[in-house]
Amino acid sequence: MDVDLFDFPLPNEAIALRPARPRDSAKLLHIDALGHHDRSIRDLPALLRSGDLLIFNNTRVLPLQLEARRNVGRNVDGSEGRIELTLFEAVGPGRWRAFAKPARRLKADDQLVIADNFSARVEGPHTDGQVVLDFDLSDNALLAALERHGSLPLPPYIRKHRAVDAQDRVDYQTVLARHDGAVAAPTAGLHFTDDLLQDLADAGIDRGEVTLHVGPGTFLPVSADDTDNHVMHSEWGTVDQDLIEKIQQTKAKGGRVVAVGTTSLRLLESAARASTSGGLTAFTGDTDIFITPGYRFQVVDVLLTNFHLPRSTLFMLVSAFAGLAAMQAAYAHAIRLGYRFYSYGDACLLELAQVQPKAGAAI
Repeated sequence: MDVDLFDFPLPNEAIALRPARPRDSAKLLHIDALGHHDRSIRDLPALLRSGDLLIFNNTRVLPLQLEARRNVGRNVDGSEGRIELTLFEAVGPGRWRAFAKPARRLKADDQLVIADNFSARVEGPHTDGQVVLDFDLSDNALLAALERHGSLPLPPYIRKHRAVDAQDRVDYQTVLARHDGAVAAPTAGLHFTDDLLQDLADAGIDRGEVTLHVGPGTFLPVSADDTDNHVMHSEWGTVDQDLIEKIQQTKAKGGRVVAVGTTSLRLLESAARASTSGGLTAFTGDTDIFITPGYRFQVVDVLLTNFHLPRSTLFMLVSAFAGLAAMQAAYAHAIRLGYRFYSYGDACLLELAQVQPKAGAAI
């Protein structure tokens, strides 16, 4: 498909730099077969049905943004070899792949000093602004050092307007975050509070969890002109057998599977796609599923998600789920009414479009 179909103008003031306070006071645009309706996140217990199953991503964002200096003395520009690092993939004990800025200064065996007793050696060669760093630390020691010296890797569209601060350590984690490994938050989950979770439980709405460690590719717009030419980023995730059984029981009783965020949806659909039995089975591994209009959803019936970037894989996904025309109209409405976009912004509740491609195997 032509990527231009997924483009739209977005004013800078629509980009949220801080979340709503409290979290569950954010706006919610409900999109169903009848159109779009202005609601609040607090309306979720009334908008969902008793017997529905909410599925959250319980990944935890690590403080993977680091400031380092090359241990080579002062550069001609007086910068002392300062390097900005964003770790994004563990490739071995104490070894991470990272984006480095500026990477052109780095060569194999350079020592990057982050703090006293915390440094990394550059492994070469490096390409496309990426390097592999060897910290010569155990995983536990490295995680402890990151907690002391790192900052959360907020999306570029926030960091270019303000610095990351201590409040982000709270704001950029969901209340269910517990498995370390994400570069970015599963942002639909940021809207939930303990009180809202209790209200949902009181309304008869069940809860389950998956883990998908969100990678840096989630921030990137599609640069290809056609979706067929886009190479999707890969992320690691797991869906356990207990959740599979809960999903099957929910559907057997007429309940709906409600994915909290595109990360949960992508992982559940990956599990269905990977099954060799024609059903849904436990899944652990990497997924690079790329969902565009024409995809037949096998697991998820309802999606809660934030407002996404133009020309992004995530806007393509929601267009596949609810219909491109419906999403174009909903986003235009949201911009007119001052909804807040992206990671710290407001949310949509999407009902699966009734017209889907020819059915495949049932779950």
